[in-house]
Amino acid sequence: MSRRPTLRDVSLLAGVSAKTVSRVVNDDPAVAPGTAERVRAAIRELGFHPNPVARSLRVGRDDAIGLVVENIADPFMAEVTGAVEEVARERGMFVVIASAGYAPEYERVVVSGLSDRRVAGLIITPTSGDHSYFQHLATRIPTVFVDRPPIQHDADTVLVDNEGGARMATRHLIDHGHRRIAFVGDRLHVYTTRLRYQGFRAAMLDAGLPVDDRLVRVDAMGAHNSTDAMMDLLEVENGPTAVLSANMRASLGVVRALHLRDRTDLAHVSFDDFPAAESLNPPVTAVSQDPKRLGRQAASLLLDRVIGETAPPRRVVLPVRLIVRGSGELPPPA
Repeated sequence: MSRRPTLRDVSLLAGVSAKTVSRVVNDDPAVAPGTAERVRAAIRELGFHPNPVARSLRVGRDDAIGLVVENIADPFMAEVTGAVEEVARERGMFVVIASAGYAPEYERVVVSGLSDRRVAGLIITPTSGDHSYFQHLATRIPTVFVDRPPIQHDADTVLVDNEGGARMATRHLIDHGHRRIAFVGDRLHVYTTRLRYQGFRAAMLDAGLPVDDRLVRVDAMGAHNSTDAMMDLLEVENGPTAVLSANMRASLGVVRALHLRDRTDLAHVSFDDFPAAESLNPPVTAVSQDPKRLGRQAASLLLDRVIGETAPPRRVVLPVRLIVRGSGELPPPA
């Protein structure tokens, strides 16, 4: 065929109506499996590609989903993004990625902009403390929140077991003889940090150990701040023999401080695995979450909504695991 194949060409070859072809292209689950496969075979044979502009005008939305993250350069979010793109490609969709930064007010601007561009749905890692603004968007679109839940808004949410993972990590340090354990993390209004700190405190209290506020730093917003925080902790009289860092950025800063001060005798567990963790001396024990699974789960939930899923909002909590490498198993310094 010298010209570009059309929807009608596919319908004639498959022996179905053009409307049925359109329903298959749009992943309508009501089409009988045998009919859907016959249509897909005709699509493959003819090399048919739907016109995305025409389809967007017809169904009132684009063949794209929006993904809103704090910072695309963050290694964790980069893996989440890659997984979202994989699932979207499998389902015939594109992904429009936008970084909203760390200021909550920018999140609403980015979300509104993507909504105005009629994306089919949104996946968002939220920074705002109030998501009631979703009720006032010009276009209502399916939305999935990932890594952190929405506030004052009901929507599908995919999280990891933040509190349980931090409790497991702290208990691991306690089991190896530590009683003075430091905590280094982001600000407590950040959902993940708050739950990880709660898990840390719960494990300490379960073991009958006091939480020494001198050993807690919850203002370390990046690797540089975390390095400074850990340097400061090393100067505390009767200071920590072990440290739990609450995210990848904090972990990188803690590792840098320990090596700069030649204090690799302190036990360390990172909440988040990170590149080169197993190559350091000692290799870093880590609570590992699976960002790819997080992204794939979020994308699958969203695309189910896009094709018409109407079940109540779902909350999925993914498990974490402890990777034992050596740093978390060091005994308290003599």
